[in-house]
Amino acid sequence: MIGIIFLILAGLLLIIAELIFVPGTTFVGVIGLLLTIVGIFIVFDDYGNTAGYWTTAGTVLVTIVGIVYSFKSKSWDRFSLKSSIQSKVNDEDIFTFQVGEKGKTVSDLKPIGKAEIFGKIYEVRSKGEWIGAGQEVKITRIDSKRIFVEPIK
Repeated sequence: MIGIIFLILAGLLLIIAELIFVPGTTFVGVIGLLLTIVGIFIVFDDYGNTAGYWTTAGTVLVTIVGIVYSFKSKSWDRFSLKSSIQSKVNDEDIFTFQVGEKGKTVSDLKPIGKAEIFGKIYEVRSKGEWIGAGQEVKITRIDSKRIFVEPIK
């Protein structure tokens, strides 16, 4: 009987670990669900339908109480994202740029990075090559809000 209780509790703990510590992997949660189901089936097999139904009800009740308690105690808050990204990519009017104009990289382009053009920093792209920081570049193409550059040799 202790083995069955351990099996069900281990399954529930793995499901909780999936929700809190490793969300999105599903592997830990699936293993937890399988352990819980196996534990409940063993109770049905060894102790009959009545014990199996009580075990199922108890497992569901413990799961619901655990979830409700965790939301009411705000224990999920420490795992939730509290900030949002405020940056924008080349929102300014880049249509004033002309192909052939020059700038200087302020970060490595691998193939995307940042370059200073006319005193402002913009996200730029190379044609797939690595360009080191501090290199002079020229604009080769402007597509929508993407600026393509190549190094000046």
